[in-house]
Amino acid sequence: MSLQGKRAVVTGSTGEIGHSIARTLAQQGCDVVLNGFAAQTAIDDLKQSIQKESGVKVIYHGADLSKPRECRHMVEYAVSELGSVDILINNAGIQHVAAIEELSTEWWDAILAVDLSAAFHLTAAVLPGMKERKYGRIVNIASVHGLVGSKYKSAYVAAKHGLIGLTKVVALEVAGQGITCNAICPGFILSPIVERQIQERMQAGNLSRVEAGKDILREKHPSGQFTRKEDLAALVAFLCSDSCANLTGASIPVDGGWTAQ
Repeated sequence: MSLQGKRAVVTGSTGEIGHSIARTLAQQGCDVVLNGFAAQTAIDDLKQSIQKESGVKVIYHGADLSKPRECRHMVEYAVSELGSVDILINNAGIQHVAAIEELSTEWWDAILAVDLSAAFHLTAAVLPGMKERKYGRIVNIASVHGLVGSKYKSAYVAAKHGLIGLTKVVALEVAGQGITCNAICPGFILSPIVERQIQERMQAGNLSRVEAGKDILREKHPSGQFTRKEDLAALVAFLCSDSCANLTGASIPVDGGWTAQ
């Protein structure tokens, strides 16, 4: 699955899931553009650790993905520094839980901007170069909530359903041009978002952390296991490989059987 010499942009890669994806792509030979919010020292440490481990070039751009102009500028910066963008991983996402009538306009707009619109702006910016080179891989990190709904997550579910729709349209528009576009739909991953849910469950039910985690999984994951970020990253790398040249427009659940029920 070598991706030697390719260049990848990974949004939200200062977070745990994006970090794992960026590191895995680097291990396969990709130069990487990191993106996300963090202290400068943390960003520098992340860049240096990936570079030392993999020997690739790692740069950073702090684009605020809620701003279309900054999304497109990040792609311009990546091209100027690395020469091209061969792989785009739309991973960044935010979430807020509230009943529809209680969800503020500000939260609705923010979630759609980061979880959906940013993927549109970045995809539109990288496609001309991919078409010119007749090669490209776009992977959208959607969610199981792009396939099913849950209460109190109206903006998140709407954005992730939209991201899957965008994935299909992009795949159709670039079919036969050496470019693929796919979505991955994870269930529960041990991420900061899920960690907050575990903490809330612990407090509400006076449970231990292990009990709270099992309680959450019992409702959704027949496997009884969280999806590991390392496994998600490996799937991203596989979708970017030549083995998946004819796999496009797919929405792949990694959800412990959630959507099989």
